Amino acid sequence: MGSLDSNTHEDHTSTTPFKPLDPEEFRSQAHQVVDFIADYYKNIETYPVLSQVQPGYLHTRIPQTAPHHPEPLHAILRDIETHIVPGMTHWLSPSFFAYFPATVSTAGFLGEMLCSCFNIVGFNWLASPAATELEMIVMDWLANMLKLPTTFLFSGSGGGVIQNTTTDAVLVTLIAARDRILESIGANYMSKLVVYGSDQTHSMFTKACKVAGIDPRNIRLIPTTIDTGFSLSPFSLSKVIEADVAAGLVPLYLCATIGTTSTTAVDPIQPLADVAARYGMWVHVDAAYGGSACICPEFRHYFHGIEGVDSLSFSPHKWLLSYLDCCCLWVKNRDLLVKALSNNPEYLRNQPSESNSVVDFKDWQVGTGRKFKSIRLWLILRSHGTANLQAHIRSDIQMAKMFEGLVRSDPRFEIVVRRRFALVCFRLNPDKCSGPEYTNLTNRKLLEWVNSTGRVYMTHTVVGGLYILRFVVGATLTEERHVVAAWKLVKEGADALLKSK
Repeated sequence: MGSLDSNTHEDHTSTTPFKPLDPEEFRSQAHQVVDFIADYYKNIETYPVLSQVQPGYLHTRIPQTAPHHPEPLHAILRDIETHIVPGMTHWLSPSFFAYFPATVSTAGFLGEMLCSCFNIVGFNWLASPAATELEMIVMDWLANMLKLPTTFLFSGSGGGVIQNTTTDAVLVTLIAARDRILESIGANYMSKLVVYGSDQTHSMFTKACKVAGIDPRNIRLIPTTIDTGFSLSPFSLSKVIEADVAAGLVPLYLCATIGTTSTTAVDPIQPLADVAARYGMWVHVDAAYGGSACICPEFRHYFHGIEGVDSLSFSPHKWLLSYLDCCCLWVKNRDLLVKALSNNPEYLRNQPSESNSVVDFKDWQVGTGRKFKSIRLWLILRSHGTANLQAHIRSDIQMAKMFEGLVRSDPRFEIVVRRRFALVCFRLNPDKCSGPEYTNLTNRKLLEWVNSTGRVYMTHTVVGGLYILRFVVGATLTEERHVVAAWKLVKEGADALLKSK
């Protein structure tokens, strides 16, 4: 006990004051971290794109308890390089062609630094007027870049807010739609509410519906076909709704998509909105991936009919050079959102909010606290400008076109679904007489071979019973040489696979 008391007394009477934030120490250590990050970006091609570690690897390398005394930054950075980096799948690698990209930029990083620097918890206007008002301005800037109707701007009846993810965007609009209709027909009808999407709608839709209290039996995911490019048919939607109404159910919400995850299918907004309007449904457009491309005039036609929807979201972290996480949501009627989500405890009451002269973004989201994310987008838009952002989108699409051409040049391969943006859906199909199970297994083995090399990372999907390889161009550092190298690797894998049969 004497020894323990002595050690405890020594710790408590240390003459070195604890300063968690010393400006000069911050300056010194931040320079070290920036150097580490710059070197990581510079050398990222030397790492396997897909992590090669086995489950639980880190538990054998990291102590089971936190240190009692501080450790120097150089030791921590050394451990990151030695232990953490090998266990990472490198989303920023120029040879990352999986899922959808997570884009970055110098401007985005600097904006993230400033966001973290100020550490604003901007739940209402008074908590930091600049955070709220800059977000309103930036969201209007983006709305104008997308040529959205004025009803989606703050100068109209709507406005925009930065959510964390598309799941959050769907959830808050679903809650607003739910409360609007229940106020009209009564809360007893909650179990009768029905929501609609396609079988290509992102899985987050089902999750958000369950969180919002929708009976899982009332979630309709309408089948699509390869003949329509896996887009949702207005005719099919109408038939399903008619059957639900006949059964005494209440159509509530439709989630249409511009750029589905599996194949970047695009749902026809105007005819779908026309069907939904006949039943007083809320229509949300999930443009998480494809929305970024719509800042280019040649893709704006995918928004045809957008004036007939109630809300729209897209994610700049996927294609507009913004770090995670950043989902932009616009609503046509902000009052419905605020009414469904607002709460005003006494400790948050203040004169500007009480006067209804300001926006309190806590009433536009599920949580209360929120970061100063708009400063990140502001830096991106100002540092790059619309022209460079459009050029970035077009460059990725051009590289995807190039990969598509390479695939078409090899008769053993085929393009399965029409390419719309920067995703190429293809498969190896050397023997057209082989059954679907054989072809699916062949492509599964090809993907496993390609990814096992660590030189490239791709993912797959299954649509219409077909196992398809997905090749997405979009990582910020990707150049044409990386696309060419990826195709050579795919061909090499195909050669090895077919020779072994």
